[in-house]
Amino acid sequence: MSGQSEEFLAHAGTGVTTLCRAWAILRTDGKTFGFTDHDTPLNFDGIEFRADTGLSAAALAQSTGLSVDNTEALGALTDASVREDEIEAGRFDNAEVRAWMVNWAKPDVRWLQFRGSIGELRRSGGAFHAELRGLTEALNRPLGRIYQKPCTAVLGDGSCGFDLSQPGYVFEGQPDRVIDNRVFEWDDLAGFEPRWFSRGRLDVTSGNAAGLWGMIKRDAFEDGVRRIELWEAVRGQMNRADAVRLTAGCDKRFDTCRLKFNNLLNFQGFPDLPSDDWMMTYPTSGGTNSGGSLR
Repeated sequence: MSGQSEEFLAHAGTGVTTLCRAWAILRTDGKTFGFTDHDTPLNFDGIEFRADTGLSAAALAQSTGLSVDNTEALGALTDASVREDEIEAGRFDNAEVRAWMVNWAKPDVRWLQFRGSIGELRRSGGAFHAELRGLTEALNRPLGRIYQKPCTAVLGDGSCGFDLSQPGYVFEGQPDRVIDNRVFEWDDLAGFEPRWFSRGRLDVTSGNAAGLWGMIKRDAFEDGVRRIELWEAVRGQMNRADAVRLTAGCDKRFDTCRLKFNNLLNFQGFPDLPSDDWMMTYPTSGGTNSGGSLR
């Protein structure tokens, strides 16, 4: 089978094996978790695979070709491994997962059986159920250019090309008040116009919620207070001593790209795209019907 060493195949072919399963979860914030269904811990690749986590996995559904390989893992929620509050905060979203068949008597003899990411993560009865998505899952994503009037790029990405490190587009500091992890207030946030951060992003840079972020729904002055409201509350414990970073928002319009960001050459939309009504017009004997620019 693909990826199996001769030594692994020879051991598996003996009929009496010392094989077990091991899983590693590599989160996007750099934390790594190791689990095994063996009765004692294992160590390899610089990872300790713990045996007391109660983790188990369904059989891997693997196939040839371009079909999607998925499976599921089940484990207990414990403070020492996967905590419920970290799942709720989204710490495990899109984490990388690797699964091995390992000779526990000689851990160097192993087979990387699965590699992918965590998909849907459910919690119930003091346990978690994690859908494991294979590398071919990415083939399910729709690709290709979308022809529409608004810009299709994400502010600051490769298509947009805008440098968000320029002065005036990012603010870093501590809010004066935090309300329900969703509303952030400043008594003085000078230098930024109202609605400057609308449709932007708030990142938590310190404290227990560091690394979490949310999209900004509204940015306004109300009763002399600058109020930043998110679409969804940050899923982690926060207080006013935690620092945040605000990134300017973009509404994807042609004029916003030209006036707010001076980035018109990289605009990824089609502002002159005719509407359905324009395409259904018919010739007339009077008036102007030149077919020129709609702008």
